[in-house]
Amino acid sequence: MESIEIKSFSELSTAELYAILQLRSEVFIVEQNCVYQDIDNKDKDAYHLLLFKDNILVAYTRIFKPGLYFSLASIGRVVVKKGERKYGYGKDIMNASIKYLHEKCNVDKIHISAQTYLIKFYNSLGFIVQGEEYLEDDILHIKMIKSI
Repeated sequence: MESIEIKSFSELSTAELYAILQLRSEVFIVEQNCVYQDIDNKDKDAYHLLLFKDNILVAYTRIFKPGLYFSLASIGRVVVKKGERKYGYGKDIMNASIKYLHEKCNVDKIHISAQTYLIKFYNSLGFIVQGEEYLEDDILHIKMIKSI
C-alpha cells in the first residue's frame, strides 16, 4: 500500500529523517557517483514529501516556497529508489509536490534545476527548459519552469 506524507522539517521523526538522508545518499552520492554536500542546511526551510510503499520510503522531494531557494517556488532532491522506478512514483511524488505548492502555497510558477537526462520526464509534467545547460556537482543540469 502506498501513501504520501507532507511534513515540515520539525514534523519529521528521527526515523523519517534518517530514511530521507539514506535514500538521497544511496541515489545521489553512491549510484550517481557524485561526491557533494547533500546535507546543506536547507532542509530546515523545506517541506518534505515522502512516498511510502509498504512503510518503506521509495520516493521523495523537498519543496520551497518562493524566495527560500530560488525567487520562485521550487522542487528539488527528487529521488526514487532504484528498483522502484518503473512504477510511476516519480510522477506521483512530483504531482503531489506541484499540487501542494499550487493549493497550499498559492503558487503559479515553479522552478527546478533538473538533471538534463530527465528533461523529457519533466516536460511530461509541464516544465519548460529555460536557458542553457550548466554543471552542478559535475552533473549536467538545466533550469526548467512550470506555469500552473
